[in-house]
Amino acid sequence: MENDFHRPDHDRPSRGEAAEALAALDADRERLATGSRVPWSLLAALGGVGAWWVGAAAFTNPGADYEPPTSIWLALGAVFVVLHLIQRETGIRFRKMGTTANWAVAGIVATCTVLFSVSLGLVASGLQWAVAFTSLAGFAATTWLAGIAYRSAFSTLRRG
Repeated sequence: MENDFHRPDHDRPSRGEAAEALAALDADRERLATGSRVPWSLLAALGGVGAWWVGAAAFTNPGADYEPPTSIWLALGAVFVVLHLIQRETGIRFRKMGTTANWAVAGIVATCTVLFSVSLGLVASGLQWAVAFTSLAGFAATTWLAGIAYRSAFSTLRRG
């Protein structure tokens, strides 16, 4: 196994060369973050998953014998597929998303949970058709908040 302890000093980059390399990396990061576009179609796909989650209430039987829909696990799998597609399209792997993005993701979960609960109430009241409106609200909220999370992640990437 090779290490740097026995390398002669003349093989190491100078302080100026190291600073120049770091500046080039920062410039490359800035160029990548500035030149990338928001993949709205994929963020809309995340919105579709949010709508799926909320709309799953329409196919349940709320009450004493309520069992949560198992399609929620499929929706979670779909989220990971869409996130992978976003990474593949942009070529960027987000290691840190930033505080705003974390709040946006928490907002997606909270909003869809509340809308799912409202949808259960609508189904229990015999208004299954009204779940279409809560699903549409889930789609809109998830797409919008996913856009906020995406832009925040890029902002975090830009700052380094």
